[in-house]
Amino acid sequence: MSLFERLKADNLDDWHAYTRHSFVQQLASGELPEPAFRTYLQQDYLFLIHFSRAYALAVYKSPRLADMRNALEGLKAIMDVEMDLHIELCAGWGISRDELETLPEASETMAYTRFVLETGLRGDLLDLQVALAPCILGYGEVARENAHAKPAGPAASAYRRWLDEYGGNDYQSVAQDFSNWTDQTAEIYMTEARFPALSEIFNQASRLEADFWQMGLNA
Repeated sequence: MSLFERLKADNLDDWHAYTRHSFVQQLASGELPEPAFRTYLQQDYLFLIHFSRAYALAVYKSPRLADMRNALEGLKAIMDVEMDLHIELCAGWGISRDELETLPEASETMAYTRFVLETGLRGDLLDLQVALAPCILGYGEVARENAHAKPAGPAASAYRRWLDEYGGNDYQSVAQDFSNWTDQTAEIYMTEARFPALSEIFNQASRLEADFWQMGLNA
């Protein structure tokens, strides 16, 4: 069992509250109100800016050159691919890159991103990876579970585009590589005595992810 699978099993209720949130279910069906998705997408762009900083921190926290390269590849995937998806979708609503970058952060965005960064700053690479895992691996799981969804309604193409991006081979490969990398780091730092603390980090990040979906619905 990978460390991710073990952490997930230890927090299954909160994990499902995140990956099967009503936001996700409505997105897959097309019932999600467009303002909810638009609000989420704009805040997620700001979130990814801080996530890029977290990956840069992972470079610094890396104990080996191979870890530094893995962190750099993750940083490039966010800045060169994932952020471009947000810019593309927001452009369809007439929202420019400059407008995205100057939006005020929602409290949910601040809570989640600062938690990830603070966890990485006070801990080692494994702490940081576990804080990052619910986002990276959860999005991959959400897209896989909804691979055959057929959203209806006026925003159907945007919702399908989002699912296709995270369900596609490129992102699924990124997610699997991240899980493998976390296992490699665990070989250095992991002990049984440490698992409860890592599980708490994973749990908190999963609950913050659910709060992020809810922020969209609240719009």
